[in-house]
Amino acid sequence: MSRINDVGGMQGFAPVEQEAGEPAFHADWEAHVFVLNQALLGRGVYNLDEFRDAIERMPPQEYLASSYYEQWFRAITVLLAEKGVLTEEEMSGD
Repeated sequence: MSRINDVGGMQGFAPVEQEAGEPAFHADWEAHVFVLNQALLGRGVYNLDEFRDAIERMPPQEYLASSYYEQWFRAITVLLAEKGVLTEEEMSGD
């Protein structure tokens, strides 16, 4: 079964436009998400396959509406909850 991220060859999706000369991060929070992911991978909290799978499990509507680093952030929070590192309440600040 294909997941939403596997749109190669599917009809109805425009070609991917490359962002020539764009910065690696468009906002500070994106850099923070990148570093957070690197730290969690480095500590063995989860591995790259688990991270990728967490992104690919996003509901299609959410995946398509999210930016690249929003997808990363959602995957990180899902994995932290699944691994029992943080609860949903701890992550929401309630």
